[in-house]
Amino acid sequence: QVQLVESGGGLVQPGGSLRLTCAATGSIFSIDAMGWYRRPPGKKPEMVATITTTNKTNYSESAKGRFTISRDNAKNTVHLQMNSLQPEDTAVYLCYAERLRRAKYFTGSDYWGMGTQVTVSS
Repeated sequence: QVQLVESGGGLVQPGGSLRLTCAATGSIFSIDAMGWYRRPPGKKPEMVATITTTNKTNYSESAKGRFTISRDNAKNTVHLQMNSLQPEDTAVYLCYAERLRRAKYFTGSDYWGMGTQVTVSS
């Protein structure tokens, strides 16, 4: 059974930092891209940052310059370092794994984590 488990969310004051971690567990052969999305209160989910197996990254405009995504392919983990957090960053942050293959000749599927709450408030 494959799962994506997020951790590192919490309550932080404006200007503060948090580091999110997502670990993909279970029988895993490979994962194409991994990334983070967020779902602000009452809004649709939006992409925050993604990273490929070759560490090519993509950031939303709001994340550029403040957030850094990184990945450990050997451990099937992805991190999101978030600095200069603002109240508008408050959301449930969801981990995403694109085309996760459980064995070499499997087609692969996309997986989502349950999410971790990030609240930025004074």
